[in-house]
Amino acid sequence: MKKKEKKNILCVGESLIDFIGLQSDVTIHETKDYHRYLGGSPTNVAINLARLGLEVRMVSSVGNDGFGSYVFNRLTELGVNTSNVRKIHGIPTSIVFVSRSSGTPEFIPFREADVFIDEFQIKTETLKETKLFHTTCFALSKSPARETILKKAKEAYSLGCTLSIDINFSNKIWANKEDAISVLKEYCTYKPLVKVSEDDMHRLFGHKMTHDELFHFFHVNDVDLVCLTLGEKGVKVSLKGQLPRKYEAIKIDSVVDTTGAGDAFWSGFLYAYVEDKTIDDCIQVALRLAALKLQNVGRLPYNIDILLELSKIT
Repeated sequence: MKKKEKKNILCVGESLIDFIGLQSDVTIHETKDYHRYLGGSPTNVAINLARLGLEVRMVSSVGNDGFGSYVFNRLTELGVNTSNVRKIHGIPTSIVFVSRSSGTPEFIPFREADVFIDEFQIKTETLKETKLFHTTCFALSKSPARETILKKAKEAYSLGCTLSIDINFSNKIWANKEDAISVLKEYCTYKPLVKVSEDDMHRLFGHKMTHDELFHFFHVNDVDLVCLTLGEKGVKVSLKGQLPRKYEAIKIDSVVDTTGAGDAFWSGFLYAYVEDKTIDDCIQVALRLAALKLQNVGRLPYNIDILLELSKIT
């Protein structure tokens, strides 16, 4: 009997509310007004991948409140399977205030329900049907989510899943860097696809670390592929045992908002990767999706066909 092909994408981590400033290129202190968006890095990836036609499950926890209902309903409307999303009584949905910026945005997180991801939300039967298991450094920053994700990542790897992680490190969400590095090393033993920005690199390892040193760090910790995003300078990709490859960013007339650009990039990469495209093709799709996001505030607009829009970008 032919073995059943795994199809599900599992995105594990924070589902929350982003309040993004309406005033451009000012600090949060100077921002007067905010607009509500569905947010959280793995949530953005889940939505993007679902809109690209993949079967996606979200594993996250929200409060049993108005914001939690908004998160749950929007995920469902956008084609994401929410059967693994937990609503918690007595703990509010997490929120993040974000400045609107053409550079690296400022943010203030209020962590609540998102950290309460439990083992019962990720059953073995679900993992047996999962092709890709994706999470973030943000999601790994607090317990009990940390222990749950690490345990289930190990199980997913043993069942033949491909793992993925966005190293979206911030001092605002980790008590100290040493703990972050230790947790990341453990996750890296499961050979994940790694996406890290240059800003993440500097925040986690300091400005003295070179790109080559970053690639070496991940490769000696069992990672085969690292994507280092460089903003308007493009991206570098390092495959273990090969020289890094550099790709130029797609030029756009005006950057409206950078929030979620990294998520759009990684969504494009993962979409092409699970469709068995070459690494070069994966990067081109990723760059196209990032370029589309940079021209919109908050997230990729819901009223467009992103597959169609991807084909228009050259």
